Amino acid sequence: MSLSDFVKEKRPLTKLTQPELAEKAGVGLRFLRELEQGKATLRLDKVNQVLGLFGYEIGPVERDRNLF
Repeated sequence: MSLSDFVKEKRPLTKLTQPELAEKAGVGLRFLRELEQGKATLRLDKVNQVLGLFGYEIGPVERDRNLF
């Protein structure tokens, strides 16, 4: 599941609109919209502010070493 899909799936469960979630997370509405739209470059600290409201955070995950 992509990060944008994850946030789009979780937000309705909290019954928050995009503006409400952005305010609670302490990020701008534009940032949240770009996050939900799957923008490729986003500030990780702000992503974690949003995910923190759902009880999650992004961190390093080991990748398959055979990829490179």
